Order: sequence, then C-alpha cells, then structure tokens
Amino acid sequence: MEHAFLLKILLMLVIAIASIAWFRRLGLPAILAYLLTGMLSGPGGFDWFSQQQMQSVAELGVVLLMFTLGLEFSLPRLLAMRRTVFGLGFAQVFVTSVLVIVVALGIGMTLVESIIIGAVIALSSTAIVLKLLNEQGWLKRRHGELSVSVLLFQDIAVIPLLILLPLMANDGQPTDYAAIFIAMVKGTAAFIALMAFGRWALPKLFDEVARSRSNELFVLTTLVVAILTGVFTHWLGLSMALGAFMAGMLLGESQYRRQLEADIRPFRDLLMGLFFISIGMLLDLSLVLPFWWQVLAILVAVVIGKMAILYGILRFSGESSKIAATSAITLAQVGEFSFVVLALAVNYQLLNDETSTILVMVAVISMGLAPALIRHSGQLLSLLPALGQDVDNQAVLVKKNKAQVLILGYGRVGQTVARFLRSEAVPYAVLDLDPTRVSEARVAGEPVLFGDACKRSILLEAGITDVNMLVISFCDGRALEEVLPLARELAPELTILVRTRDDSNMTEYEHAGASQVIPESLEGSLMLVSQVLYKCGVPLTRILKRLESERRNHYQYLHGFFSGQETDFTLEQLHAVALPASAWAVGKSLADVPIARLRVDIRAIRRQGEEIEHPPQDWQMQAGDILLLQGKPRRVERAEGFLLEG
Repeated sequence: MEHAFLLKILLMLVIAIASIAWFRRLGLPAILAYLLTGMLSGPGGFDWFSQQQMQSVAELGVVLLMFTLGLEFSLPRLLAMRRTVFGLGFAQVFVTSVLVIVVALGIGMTLVESIIIGAVIALSSTAIVLKLLNEQGWLKRRHGELSVSVLLFQDIAVIPLLILLPLMANDGQPTDYAAIFIAMVKGTAAFIALMAFGRWALPKLFDEVARSRSNELFVLTTLVVAILTGVFTHWLGLSMALGAFMAGMLLGESQYRRQLEADIRPFRDLLMGLFFISIGMLLDLSLVLPFWWQVLAILVAVVIGKMAILYGILRFSGESSKIAATSAITLAQVGEFSFVVLALAVNYQLLNDETSTILVMVAVISMGLAPALIRHSGQLLSLLPALGQDVDNQAVLVKKNKAQVLILGYGRVGQTVARFLRSEAVPYAVLDLDPTRVSEARVAGEPVLFGDACKRSILLEAGITDVNMLVISFCDGRALEEVLPLARELAPELTILVRTRDDSNMTEYEHAGASQVIPESLEGSLMLVSQVLYKCGVPLTRILKRLESERRNHYQYLHGFFSGQETDFTLEQLHAVALPASAWAVGKSLADVPIARLRVDIRAIRRQGEEIEHPPQDWQMQAGDILLLQGKPRRVERAEGFLLEG
C-alpha cells in the first residue's frame, strides 16, 4: 500500500515536470502546468489523490506565499503611491465586485456565493502581470505603474477576505453580522499586537540568527516565524495566511528582506506547486463539459467586463485613452489569489463543486490568455486608431541612478573601494553578510544590502545584470568558488575583479570567470617598490610599465627569495650560483643545460655588475657569471651540482 502511494506521488511529479517543460516552451505560466497536473491526478483524472489529501500541505504553500507577499509590502512605497493604490485600486475592486454580485444575485445565487464570486473575479494575477511587465521593460511606464498600484490594493483586499471566509461558514444558519464585526475587531487587534511585538522582537531575533552565520539556522527561523504567526492568527479564529502576511510585512522593512525571500523561495515554490495541483484536482471535466458554453460565455464576460470597468475608471480619472486601454488589457485576467479564495470557499462548503469548477476553469483559461494579451497589447491597440500612438511611445518615468559597480563584501577592502568610488561620484551597490556592519552602513546612508552572494536571486536583486563591474573583496575560497561561476553565468560580459590574499589559486579563479585577480600581499609589495623607485628618481611612466609587466606575467618575479634560517622547503627559493673557471657550464650555452629535466628556472644572469633577465638560449656562459636559479630547494641544489660538475 505504501509503495503504491509513493509510486503515485512519483508519477504525479513526472507529469508536473513534463507539463512545466511543455508550458514553458509555449510561453505559458507554470501555474497552468500545476493545474493540469492536479486535474490529471485528481478525481477527474486518474483519481490517485483527493483534494483533501493535499489540503494541509497545500495550505502551507499559501502561508509562505502570503509571507513573501508581506515582504514585498512596503509601507513607505504604499504611502508614496496612496493616490493610485487607494483611489484607482479601491475603485477597480469595488466596482467589479459590486457589478458581479448584482449579476450573481440576479441569476439566483445566494448573497454569500455572490460575494465570493465577486471577490474571485475582481482579483488579477500579480505573479503573471509583474513577470510580463518586467520582461517587456514596462514596469517604469505609466500603464505599468497604474497596473502595479491596482495589484497592490488587490493584495491588501485579500486580508479582509481571509478574515471573512471562515465566518461565512455557518452551516446554513443566517449570517451573524455581529460575529463578523467581532472578527474584524479581533483581526485588527491581532494586527496591532503583531505589529507592536514583531517590530521590536523580530529584528532582534534575526540579528542574533544572522550573527551565527549559519544558513540552515536562518532558513529554519524564517520558516518557523512564518508558520508560527499563522498558527497564532488561526488560534484567534482567523486565517493562517493572515498571520504569515503580517510577519512578512514586519520584516519587509528590515535589512534581511532579500535574504529572507531568497531562503524561503524554494519552499514556497514547491508548496505553492502542490497548492495549485490541489486546485487542479477541483477541475472535473465531467462537470464542466455539459456547461462548456457557459464557461466560454463567462470567460468572455469576465475579460471584456474587467477591461471595460478599468478603462472607464482610468478615463474618468484623467488618463489618456491609450494608457487606460493598455492597463485594462494588462489586468483582464483572473488571479492566483482567486484560487486561494475558491479553495477556502470549497473547504468551508460555501460553494458547490459545479460552481467552483466552472470558476476555476474560467480563471485557468484567462490566465492562459494573459501572456499573449499583454505581450501583444500594442498590436491590439494599433487596430484602434482612435487610441493614438503606440504603447512603446508612452512617457517613461525618470529612472534612478543605477549602480555601475557591485561590491561583494564590505570589510576593509570593500569599504576602501566604495570610498574612492563615492569621491569620484561613481554609483555603486554593496552586498554583505555581517548584520552589524550592514546596519551601521545603512544608518550612514550607504547603499548596502544584507544577503548571501552565493544565491542567484540575491545577485539578481542587487542588480548584477545592470552593473558594468563586479568587485569581489572577500577572500573566502569556498564562497569565491561558488560566486564566480554564478556571476559569470548571470552576466557573461561583466568585468569581474577578485581580491585574494596571494596568487596560489589565481589560475583557477581566472578559469572560473574572473577578469582579473588582485593578490593583496603581492600588490602590497608592488606598491612599496613603486614608492621606493619614485623616491629614487625613476620616472613615473617607467614605474607604471614595470608594475603592469609584473601583473601581466602573473607576479612570477615576486616569487622565490634567498633562503634564511627558517627555510620552508615546500616553497620556491632563489639561489645564486657563481661559475668558477673549472665549472662544467663555462663555455657552454644555456641550450646545453637541461632546464626542463632539472625543473628550475634561470631568472637572470649577472655579468660584471649587469643583470640580464631571462637570457636567450644561445647565451654563452663565462667564468665569473652568476646565475640566479629559482625553484624548490632540492631541485635548485641538484641544478647547482649539474652546472658545476656536469
């Protein structure tokens, strides 16, 4: 029995993988692939699982989704956009919901069913719209800004829905409006209590966790906080997702926001996949097929109706017809939070299977149409000359001064680099993993983010694809081995400078993607040499040429030193061999000396006070010549014996 269950899970995952790969090739969102997987695996397909079997695990996906949504919920950003968010967003949700409720009541639905259907249709897909706007480069355009404002209010509107849905489940009894009022007060009190406690406690908790430098502890703490706050609000009789959202919102203003989002994303994506699979299990084609014409009619009504409502609101608020139409097309689909509302409604038995299945099918098809509608909105509107010029000619908002240099590590070296960049007015951004250092720097106004540079999402968030140069200022070998290939993969043409303590792994780092490796100890020696030469009157241009020559030759002449009492026989040494008249090598050329077999290097030959570096192979050795040999001590000793005795 157990083996059969595991086999079913394996087959479901295989279907999910194949579906995602197929939908990606078609340019469709992965959500639709999960829904198809659920439809095939559920009662309407192979009947491997029931929706109830997936429900508890899938609910964790909603909890983590709400937590990450809270992380993105910035109060300062909300206040800055309050006119469009609370004006335009509220108008869209209110007008759409009221019209749908009126229509639903007119065809015989109950008030509770009508409210749920109105909420489902009023919401749009945050994930799909933001992804497509970002791909098209439209987030900074006017219609992108308006779309984001509406989506932000829709996300806020989910909160009272999460409070109301459990209260509507009254087993057929009349709706208790007093209980609803009490629950709203309770939800407000819980919100205030979590805000007060969390604003003080959560940052301190994550400060301590971050100081431990343990990625496992950070991930575990994040999961526990998200789930624990959900359990707290569930204990109050509210939704778990509400508590997770509050926790995310409290941490959204902290320096750990990006790291929290990166750590929780794999768990969220996996559990959200299971959630959408569980939604797909609600799709029973045997119920839908007899009503296929109703599904198509509702789909057309929803898409065109949402377009018309938002277009009218935007035109009334003074926006141009072109921007209004583009924004209306962008938000014409049904959103992923509609599935959350539908799942809760079915769980609380507020909707029958037939109605929920029809609504899920409408939502799925509308989300499938969304990418094509958004990508080709310009071509669609060009068919209507009255709407004016093309969408690409809309005014672009003034962009922020983007960083030209991204610095990984804000220790001594990173801060020195940043100070010089700042003095030359070169914009930069910094990533660091020390919570105290990040906190101090942010207070001072430095553009420093807390995050692990080994994570792809953190590097993308920091803007690695937009900068001209990446400076890796830390010397941790393990981190370098992870960061370099990842950075080169994300930005193939990026100039990457790497600071190391020495040049022991210089070649490996260059092969891994470094444009240039700067060994700190050897560069310190070069700086001292340059000062000595400059004080001795050597022209600056000549000094710079010598320094550049050393760097170009990978600092090879900075290795090998005359040995002392504490000789390390594992390192290369420099040894002088004076040739007496009786030496075997006198009268011979360098070509006669088997340098490769002896495994040493003849750095230079000194003759009558002059030094010739890297003499040619036809150089004839004379009595009195001094050869400077470089190599391991035992090899140098063997080479000296050969030069003297043959």
